Amino acid sequence: MAKQAAVGAEAVEAKGWIRAHKWLLLRRISQIGILALFLISPYLVDRLDGTWVVKGNLASSMTLDVLPLTDPHILLQAILTGITPHKDAVIGVVIVLVFYLLVGGRVYCSWVCPVNMVTDAASWLRRRFGIRGGARIDRSTRYWMLAMTLVLPLATGAIVWELFNPVSLAFRGIVFGMGLGWMVLLGVFLFDLLVSREGWCGRLCPVGAFYALVGKASLLRVVADKREQCDDCMDCFAVCPEQKVIRPALKGADKGIGPVILAGECTNCGRCIDVCAEDVFRFGSRFSKQKVVDSGERETAGEESKPFSDAA
Repeated sequence: MAKQAAVGAEAVEAKGWIRAHKWLLLRRISQIGILALFLISPYLVDRLDGTWVVKGNLASSMTLDVLPLTDPHILLQAILTGITPHKDAVIGVVIVLVFYLLVGGRVYCSWVCPVNMVTDAASWLRRRFGIRGGARIDRSTRYWMLAMTLVLPLATGAIVWELFNPVSLAFRGIVFGMGLGWMVLLGVFLFDLLVSREGWCGRLCPVGAFYALVGKASLLRVVADKREQCDDCMDCFAVCPEQKVIRPALKGADKGIGPVILAGECTNCGRCIDVCAEDVFRFGSRFSKQKVVDSGERETAGEESKPFSDAA
């Protein structure tokens, strides 16, 4: 029996390793860079005449002493406990919401959240060692988890979720010394590796659920505008953390469904773009139209492609 090619191998051969990992590399630079700014800022204060590059944490921060950024999920919980938010916190929430409404709410999950690096590692190992199956947790569970994070502040008068939030624990651990953070991250890693594929981010995390709701109307989208070139290699499905979002845009031509991935659950991670040897996907807007390729040379916009097989 012929050995199955590794996911993305065709893309590496067709585009080169850098292009086949372009968006993954940029995401890692973003995630590590954001953490690095928090880490080095205290050491730069004296050199910048007392100005902090970024001060605070991922829940609430001040950049260059003038730009407030506040996590809307955290502020909402605080308000439910009876806290009256500071003006800067409200301004920070508005800025964050406008940003994620433009670029997609779950961009937070794939481009900012440090836990994503842990869950991506678990997902890669599952593919590498052929680990299949696991607990079947409904993806709607994360919305129940989100509801719970909003009910608990009302019932207890405290932001209970922050005692268990892996993102907050990871950040505090990286900046101030891991402690319990190590155990929480290890638990998330083992859960995704051995119990449920994409179990934490895709099925349980209330933060991802919150940003999925924010991102439903966002402008930046992944577009399968060359979907007629799809050869059903399934690599995009293998790497996508939210597989259900791909099928309508990729295989919906015969049903009149456009090539834009409109689901709020899409993280705009760009991995489907990376691993596709046929360059079926790209980043575009929610108003993008399909490009029909004739013999791989000519492209015209606004035309329908031929029907696709339902193999995927």
